[in-house]
Amino acid sequence: MRGVVLSRRLSCQLAATLLLACFAGCVQVPQGGEQNDIKPESEQSKAERSARVHLELAGLYLGRNQAQTALDEVKLALASKPDLPEAYNLRGLAYGALGDASAADASFQHALQLAPNDGATLHNYGWFLCQERHFAQAHARFDAALKLPQYRDRQRTLLAQGVCDARAGDWPAAEVALMHSYELDPSNPAIAFNLSEVLLHRGEFERARFYIKRVNDVPEQSNAQSLWLAARIEHRAGKNSAAQDFGRQLRERFPKSAEALKFERGQFDE
Repeated sequence: MRGVVLSRRLSCQLAATLLLACFAGCVQVPQGGEQNDIKPESEQSKAERSARVHLELAGLYLGRNQAQTALDEVKLALASKPDLPEAYNLRGLAYGALGDASAADASFQHALQLAPNDGATLHNYGWFLCQERHFAQAHARFDAALKLPQYRDRQRTLLAQGVCDARAGDWPAAEVALMHSYELDPSNPAIAFNLSEVLLHRGEFERARFYIKRVNDVPEQSNAQSLWLAARIEHRAGKNSAAQDFGRQLRERFPKSAEALKFERGQFDE
C-alpha cells in the first residue's frame, strides 16, 4: 500500500508553526510500503506480515495525532523486520511530532540509506528540515523528490516547498512552486490558499483575490482563516467596504476564532 497523506485538519495542526497554513499535503504517512513492493501473503514471512500490520497501525495512530502510540507501533514493526525503510520514515514523523529533532533526523537519514530514491521519505525529510529552519537542506530534499521519474505526489511536494520558501521569506520562489502545484491540482484549497497568501505579500491583490475566492466560494472549504485572508487582501487593496463584508462573515460564522478577534482589533497587517 502506498503512502497516504494526513487529513487536512491534522496537516494544518502539524503546520501550525509555519508562516503560512499548510492545510494538506505537508506530510506523507507510509502505511506498508510502495504498492509494487507488496508480495502476495503466501510469499511474505511471518515477521514481515507482523511488521506490516504494526506499520499500518502506526500510520493510523499518527493520523489521529497520537504520536507516542504510533512510535510504539513502529518499534514493534522494526523488532519484526529491522530493514523496512518506510518504518524509519514513519519513525521520523513520530519523533518530529514529539519534538525530538535529533531522533527524527537520524530516522529520516536511516530511511534514505535503505531507500535513497523514496519520494515520500525525501518529502517528509524536507518538511522536517523546513520546520527546523534548515531551508537550503529542505529545498534540496524537495528537489530530489521532484526529480524522481515515477514520483506521483509532485503537487504535494510543490505545496510543501512553496510553504517552506515563504517561511524563508523567498516570496518569488514560493510563488513559482505554488503556481506549479496549482497547475497540477487546481481544486486543492490548500494550494489556492497558500498561493493567495504569497500573492498578497507580493502586492498582487487582484490575483490574490482570485485564488482565495475559489476557496471561499465553496462552503465546505471556507473557514476563519480563508475569510480573514480575503479581508486582509481587500484591506491592503484599499477596498474597505469589501474588507468589512468579509469581517462580518467572519464574526457571524466564527465569532470565537482568533481571526475574528484580529478583525475586531484591526490587526490587518500582523
